[in-house]
Amino acid sequence: MQAAYDGEPNQQTGPLINHVIQPLYGAWDALMRARTARAPLDLDLPEMKITLADNGHIADVQPRQRLDAHRVIEEFMIEANVAAAETLEEQNMPCVYRVHDLPDREKLSGLKEFLSSLNLSLTLGERLRPELFNRILTKAKGTEYWNAVNQSILRAQSQARYDPNNIGHFGLARPRYAHFTSPIRRYSDLLVHRALIRGGGFGNDGLRDDEAERLSQISEHISNTERRAMVAERDANDRYMAAFMAERTGDEFEARINGVTRAGLFLTLVESGADGLLPMRSLYDDYYVHDEGQNSLVGERSGTRYRLGDTIRVRLAEVNTLTGGLILELPKIMAENAEVAPGRLKLSKSCKENTKSAIS
Repeated sequence: MQAAYDGEPNQQTGPLINHVIQPLYGAWDALMRARTARAPLDLDLPEMKITLADNGHIADVQPRQRLDAHRVIEEFMIEANVAAAETLEEQNMPCVYRVHDLPDREKLSGLKEFLSSLNLSLTLGERLRPELFNRILTKAKGTEYWNAVNQSILRAQSQARYDPNNIGHFGLARPRYAHFTSPIRRYSDLLVHRALIRGGGFGNDGLRDDEAERLSQISEHISNTERRAMVAERDANDRYMAAFMAERTGDEFEARINGVTRAGLFLTLVESGADGLLPMRSLYDDYYVHDEGQNSLVGERSGTRYRLGDTIRVRLAEVNTLTGGLILELPKIMAENAEVAPGRLKLSKSCKENTKSAIS
């Protein structure tokens, strides 16, 4: 569809351009104008696409392409989901809503402190709405910390869930939302379908009274199974990626810091998107203190700071294909010659003292 709209139709899409594809994009344009006015949370989180060969081994790993055609489908799916929730409310039928609560205030305080280290301000006194985060994302765009700001804002959000009691969807800036349509059918979709069958009198397969009474328990259950499925998917991807990277043990890569803890640095390899850990023990050029508020590790002697969003050079030291774990380390020559890395922040004496007191 995208190629046809861009002027390169084939035998299948050519006859559809004038009366299907162009009107579809025109309707999408109208929806996007409404979306801009509504200002939902506009995160940009790149995904990697894993391509398997016929033998089941990984053939390639590339950033997943995101075309306007994908956005067209996504926006119409959202509208269908909203329409389903609105219809059930009009019919006074029970509905399993997809709800997304306001961000937790404690998480927002941590986010505010991190953003301030990048000279970005988050005003918590204002009424919380997605547009506040979008302003920060706009300011961060084009900077080296663009990805870190996206990830930090994502982590500050509440987790979406299913619930028969509607509280709206914060991220989408929608007062009501349900899962009615998706590429892979979910049980929540089926519950909404059956409620619509009952409300519209379309047959005998509608939602039963006993099921309507148990929607709270059902919603909690499918929310939990969704989280389990997400963990399983992530674990599977990690194992595929570990198998892909196993032959490159010992190679050096550019890596972006996407997590900072007392255990060390969680990194994403820029080339492949693989995730790994650089343990604290591998930072042997100095004694590093975890500055939780600044999302960084700070060397007590040198003042070297490894901060969320920084890009560093690492060596792939170890791969565990069973667990999907990658262990990374600093290249030997870098560790031996480490002073204050170019472009990194060096803390003043007072900053170091504040850092130590914050964790003591």
